[in-house]
Amino acid sequence: MSSGGPFPPQQPSPYTPPPAQQPASEYSAQQYAQSRYTPPQFSQQPAYASALAQPAHYAPPAPVAPSPAPSLPSLPVPAKKGRTVSIWLFGILGFLLLGLIGYFVWALGAVASGVGMALALIPLAIVFLGVRLIDRWEPEPKRIVFFAIAWGAIAAIGLTLLVDLGLTLLVGFRDDAMTAVIQAPIVEEFWKGLGVFVIYLTARRAFDGPVDGVVYGALVGAGFAFTENIQYFAISLIEGGGEQLTVTFILRGLLSPFAHTMFTALTGFAIGLAARRHAGAGGALGAGLVGMLGAILLHGFWNGSATFADFFGLYFTLQVPLFIGFIIAVIALRREEARVTRLRLGDYAAAGWFTPEEVTMLATPAGRKTGLRWAASLRGDRRPLMREFIRDSTALAAVRQRAMTGRDPLAAEDERALLIRTRATRAALLAY
Repeated sequence: MSSGGPFPPQQPSPYTPPPAQQPASEYSAQQYAQSRYTPPQFSQQPAYASALAQPAHYAPPAPVAPSPAPSLPSLPVPAKKGRTVSIWLFGILGFLLLGLIGYFVWALGAVASGVGMALALIPLAIVFLGVRLIDRWEPEPKRIVFFAIAWGAIAAIGLTLLVDLGLTLLVGFRDDAMTAVIQAPIVEEFWKGLGVFVIYLTARRAFDGPVDGVVYGALVGAGFAFTENIQYFAISLIEGGGEQLTVTFILRGLLSPFAHTMFTALTGFAIGLAARRHAGAGGALGAGLVGMLGAILLHGFWNGSATFADFFGLYFTLQVPLFIGFIIAVIALRREEARVTRLRLGDYAAAGWFTPEEVTMLATPAGRKTGLRWAASLRGDRRPLMREFIRDSTALAAVRQRAMTGRDPLAAEDERALLIRTRATRAALLAY
């Protein structure tokens, strides 16, 4: 550990992490081992400055471990309040799911619906793996991930069908071209965007910024596309048999599995940007509407290319470049997230909680890979401990970012729990 102390005057902040230790002149290895943040189970372990404290190149040592490291004791965990959606929302989705299943069986038949669902799982898996790559840096809570997919697959699609039925009954006829280019983009993006906003309202402490917004929006879009694909695949099978089903699957399942994902990700990005700037519910709603407008325009342009123009010509000249631009934007957002993580962990390093070498390990992709390789070389393969160290440290950086904006009243509680956990995990990593 490096010497601690308050932040230097040139780095003012509305929120300062607690100092980790005494000044260097009064600091000793024994005092480090007896820190009040170190559980008693680790207080007699040999004191190391850090697994990564190297004066030269970044190459962590591998201390000899004559016996497996002890398992971590029961440690405090960050507060759950405000980090997940309410259980009653899942109950509502459950009732809607029953109604949706009944509709598909009645309108399309059990066999066609079953075939459509089996095929729809393939593009869903492709999109989900892509979103997980975006979400690897700071994974979102599993419960919210599941809710986002469920909202798109059940609530958004169900409400869209109800609106479509209502408009058809009200007007008395249906214009397929107008429905595809105008009605569908507006109605679908509204209900999908509402799901992202519901996540923001009910799990605001898990909505840290634009990357989180992109992830939640993409997952809602993936869920919507899954159920919509079931309908399209089933209708294709009924109307044209295997040949038409194959064409539809290639167009929707393989050539454009990320379409709905990109549309709704714009809404999520806007809400996430408002969350990062601590805009409040009103500001997030306004930003979400702006993002939703972009999603509607992009969605309408996509549908229009398939309705009025040469689909393949526009697909390769415009849609593919749009997708490449989406990937580049996501990479830029990921780099910004890593930059913020490194900056915030640097604040804790200045207070003595981490060494600069540890910050490099925890806040850079290359450092994480090096740390995991080193942990694998320890007796008993301590990569699970290293992953926990990385995960908790990344969460700690996000907590400080929220604390600095003043939008998280539970930040101090989360900070204390995560500081205890990271120190205990480090001790377990280095234990003989």
